[in-house]
Amino acid sequence: MQELVNIFVKSMFVDNMVFAYFLGMCSYLAVSKTVKTSVGLGAAVIFVLIITVPVDYLMVKYLLAPGALVWLGPEYASIDLSFLSFIMFIAIIASMVQLVEMIVEKFSPTLYASLGIFLPLIAVNCAILGGSLFMQQREYQSIWEATSFGLGSGIGWFLAIVAIAAIREKIRYSNVPAPLRGLGITFVITGLMGIAFMTFMGIKL
Repeated sequence: MQELVNIFVKSMFVDNMVFAYFLGMCSYLAVSKTVKTSVGLGAAVIFVLIITVPVDYLMVKYLLAPGALVWLGPEYASIDLSFLSFIMFIAIIASMVQLVEMIVEKFSPTLYASLGIFLPLIAVNCAILGGSLFMQQREYQSIWEATSFGLGSGIGWFLAIVAIAAIREKIRYSNVPAPLRGLGITFVITGLMGIAFMTFMGIKL
């Protein structure tokens, strides 16, 4: 249980997708103009990550990894389908994003309209694919570890986009120099937040 908590906390703060790896920056910058849309997109990212990472873990373990097909029989032990990882990960992510898109459109048409093209673009959000690739690279030993990593990564991305959206809403009333208004000051604040999140690297997990 402690290991699951460690993975969860580390993926949320120490290995934050935005501030540690700068993944998913396009959606992070474009949608973070208001807190409402940021919460909606952040929740969608959490939902997609918490499903795709465990599913991709099972797919790697039982289908794609070298020798993963041994459960079909000893003659399949030499088969290595790991070269299909990228395309299979993307297919699963696209399926989950399509499901999220239909749910949001059904139950919150206003949020669906606010998110616009950025909701279906979760399918090509590098933070989502990065979650699956990091899971594969780190070789987690159980589906619970993979799920904990996916949930922590999703919440970390959620915290990042909601935090910058709240700051951007408040900073509109500040006297920002003209050359820095808009994305300029957003990049500066993101860099400062990234430095702040580096303090979590001192946590021993």
